[in-house]
Amino acid sequence: MFEYDAEKHYPKETESRVVIRFQDCDPLRHLNNAKYFDYFFNAREDQVPKLYGLEVIDLIRKYKAAWVVYNHNISYVKPAMVGEWVRIMSRILWHNENTILVEYYMTDDSKTQLKTVLWSTMRYVTLAEGKSTNHEGAVVDFLEATSLKRNDIWDFSIKERVKQLSMELKKS
Repeated sequence: MFEYDAEKHYPKETESRVVIRFQDCDPLRHLNNAKYFDYFFNAREDQVPKLYGLEVIDLIRKYKAAWVVYNHNISYVKPAMVGEWVRIMSRILWHNENTILVEYYMTDDSKTQLKTVLWSTMRYVTLAEGKSTNHEGAVVDFLEATSLKRNDIWDFSIKERVKQLSMELKKS
């Protein structure tokens, strides 16, 4: 279970290095569009316990609620190719009392070329009724410790975000 420690630094971004698998690619050797979701979600699922000491299933069991995706917005910039090593980053850009916006993005291994950006908006709902509920307890602590809290995120489109991330990668 996540226990907030005021003395600890909580990274705002997760990062994984993965190889694009043959079975996940189309005949042109590009990562299949639907498979990007698997790569993004698996990377975050692997990194959250390592970085924050949190197994999301523990929150689900304790609070009898979970996040349910109600919107994906994805932009494919450059294809990921079979056998290519890539970097996958994720972060909670924004949250309120019952919703989170998670940003995932993929780059080449050297983190100089943006490949894909995904925004997933999720509502926190009860398991029993499937109705929206507010974050509470350790869930709030986790979100406060790890979210970027970008209130300006709704001021621009994913297309503009792609430009921002591409420029950031070129600077580094």
